[in-house]
Amino acid sequence: MKKEKNSVCGECEACKYKKTHRSEGEKKKLINRISRISGQLNGIRAMIEDDRYCGDILLQIAAAENALSGLGNEILAVHLKTCVSDGIKNGDDDIMEEAIGLIRKMK
Repeated sequence: MKKEKNSVCGECEACKYKKTHRSEGEKKKLINRISRISGQLNGIRAMIEDDRYCGDILLQIAAAENALSGLGNEILAVHLKTCVSDGIKNGDDDIMEEAIGLIRKMK
């Protein structure tokens, strides 16, 4: 069987997904942001359960969407600076198309 780029066979559990190694500090920062976003979503649920005014709920939804978008933009920036940059340096011709596809999906 021919191996794919990055020595990923795509069949075994260990090779099923690409991985990006992050420092413990980076992981903690991202997880904290996700926790705050989860808190916002739980707050929205509570507002709905309490029959709060639609306009107030919509403002909180917009805030959660902006927070999630900001998280995505931060991860994208790191991806471009690390994974994409390294891929280009290592001759991965598909990495740029992958990055463009990700940017399009984020809009």
